[in-house]
Amino acid sequence: MRYSSIEILMGAVVLVTAIFFLILGMQSIDKNQTEGYSISLIFGSSAGLKNGDDVKISGINVGKITKLDLDLADYNAKIHIKLNNEIKIPDDSQARIISSSLLGSNFLDIMPGSSETYLKPGDIIYDTTDAVSFTDLLGKVIFSKE
Repeated sequence: MRYSSIEILMGAVVLVTAIFFLILGMQSIDKNQTEGYSISLIFGSSAGLKNGDDVKISGINVGKITKLDLDLADYNAKIHIKLNNEIKIPDDSQARIISSSLLGSNFLDIMPGSSETYLKPGDIIYDTTDAVSFTDLLGKVIFSKE
């Protein structure tokens, strides 16, 4: 079976284009997340969070979720995050799970406190608020007696 030079040329163009997009994708990966410090947060439910989701303060990305665990002592969700080194979180800060949109993914929002002492690597934030489930709210509205 003989291949024409046009078929070989088109195959080469497709291969080069695929390699180009692969390299472009690899360069867009956030390489800064290798640096930073880790803290943990305790939630009643992880509410759809997953590894790699954003951690934000005032709408600005300051870190990533690195791991989700089940705390076997009290069956709460323990979420491990890595924050950028330049971000200092006061020890009286609060955290909540927020949905980006009705159908979008969730992210972790940290609301800094006013304390003069800051969290150290390995510390835990206990003052957290679970995400509000849209389906739970809808069920309450539909099945309420009033």
